Amino acid sequence: MSIPRFAAYAAAFEEAFRSDDWSGVEPFFHEDVVYEVPLPPPLGGRFEGRAAVLAYLKDVLDRFDRRFATREVTLLDGPTQTGDVVWVRGRADYTAAGAPDLTFELEELASFDGDRIRQLEDRYAPAEVERVQAWLKQHGPALGIEPL
Repeated sequence: MSIPRFAAYAAAFEEAFRSDDWSGVEPFFHEDVVYEVPLPPPLGGRFEGRAAVLAYLKDVLDRFDRRFATREVTLLDGPTQTGDVVWVRGRADYTAAGAPDLTFELEELASFDGDRIRQLEDRYAPAEVERVQAWLKQHGPALGIEPL
């Protein structure tokens, strides 16, 4: 079952966020993994191959998540598994001095090939994207974050 493997990946990701050492995340991805993040650049895009996905993860955390004073990710629903796909719904909460809190929800789907993720996809409701865009336009420059 892929749910325990997904949980291990999520834990390795959070450790990499804390340590900035991505070697623990690498084994969870298939060599030709594809990661789709349906946000405009510079925060989103389509990333193909393990090296590109790992580089994107580090880069987006450096340019976005690490600009905040705090970051908390909460599981809201799941994980559930259908075939080789694990689905979760979560919420990300960020705080920064001099700005209102930023909170948004997303879904993530991970398609497994054996014990490795072959495809990773984030999904955001349009209202979530609009709210994040408005927040970034108003408060992002003070944190050095480019608006979407």
